[in-house]
Amino acid sequence: MKSISGKELCKLLEKKDWILKKIQGSHHIYIKKGRTERISVPVHQNKDLKIGLLKSIMKIANIEDNEL
Repeated sequence: MKSISGKELCKLLEKKDWILKKIQGSHHIYIKKGRTERISVPVHQNKDLKIGLLKSIMKIANIEDNEL
């Protein structure tokens, strides 16, 4: 699995129609109309996200491996 940074994941979420609700510190909080889940993405410069966190966010947002 390819690892990506928080900034790159934010761009991908916005392409998938997730809306940036707020920024709290270094975490970007995303919501989507019709969904109850919220996604919190840590954006720490260009550091890659840890694999477990990335997989969890991908599952919630319905993102496939080949979309990374």
